Amino acid sequence: MKKGEIILHPIITEKSTELQGMGQYCFKVNRRANKKEVMKAVKDVFGVEPISCSVMNIKGKRKRERYKYGYTSSWKKAIVTLKEGDKIELFEGV
Repeated sequence: MKKGEIILHPIITEKSTELQGMGQYCFKVNRRANKKEVMKAVKDVFGVEPISCSVMNIKGKRKRERYKYGYTSSWKKAIVTLKEGDKIELFEGV
């Protein structure tokens, strides 16, 4: 996988914004990516030194449209912890 295919987009929520104060950043990543690939992609794309990475699979939620039920797509989330003093400028000012 190419590094552009691993990190799909950043996750900007209230909880992820609080994690930024502790040097942790959240990303939606490719379902087939593992921790080492995510850490390498963060290092290459943003030029920062990740210390650790937590990866979790998020199940799709059940949704209803009129009389039919379905599910949203499942996806994978990664929380990357950076070295002390490193920041990702993409998230600053959000």
